[in-house]
Amino acid sequence: MQQTFCDNVNNYTKTSCTTLLHTPASLNMSNKYEIKPYASDSDDSGDEDADIDVDKLEPLEAGPGEHKLQYTYCLWFGKKGSHRAAEYDKSLHFVGRCASVEQWWSLYCHLIKPTSLKPYRRLHLFKSGIKPMWEDPSNSKGGKWVIRLKKSKIDRAWENVCMAMLGEQFLVGSEICGVVLCTQYPEDVLSVWNRTATDTVSTNRIRDTLRRILNLPQSQHIEYKPHGDSLKFVPA
Repeated sequence: MQQTFCDNVNNYTKTSCTTLLHTPASLNMSNKYEIKPYASDSDDSGDEDADIDVDKLEPLEAGPGEHKLQYTYCLWFGKKGSHRAAEYDKSLHFVGRCASVEQWWSLYCHLIKPTSLKPYRRLHLFKSGIKPMWEDPSNSKGGKWVIRLKKSKIDRAWENVCMAMLGEQFLVGSEICGVVLCTQYPEDVLSVWNRTATDTVSTNRIRDTLRRILNLPQSQHIEYKPHGDSLKFVPA
């Protein structure tokens, strides 16, 4: 699967992609893949706009001749806000989803680069059916590997980790839930979420795969955080 995926990605003319915010033209071109614009990136804007109810969307299928992914994935955009589950849920905005290599690149090529986002913005790429929240049943007993990276490296790192997840390069079965990018200052944070914090075989394999695909030296600190530790401090 992973070799086929990598070959297909390379053959899909990634160099033809442009990285931008959505315009009406790009939306018309991409309606097939249900791309939705980011919410406003202004610090003053609220999250009051109606968002798509992902649970009510029809199943997404790979188109004729497309190279199907093992799972369908949803992309979300959010800003730093409250840790209360209900308020955090409202801060998440659905951007799009993909079920094939071609759909992924159609989505990815219309996104602004992470380095162009303001601080404390989040991008979440998660398997369909899993919300990027600690409280989601698929996440509540899991955890995440956390890596802090210089801003000069985050664009490529985000792309490589997303492709590794889509291409099943972590080789841990259904353990992977999703990938999160959080823009901060002076460094950005990249994390990979998995289902079972106590599964040390899988968590160690995820760590080792991250080091390999990001070409990280052994001196680079990577921290594992069980979600249960974070849930203890969530306000009621």
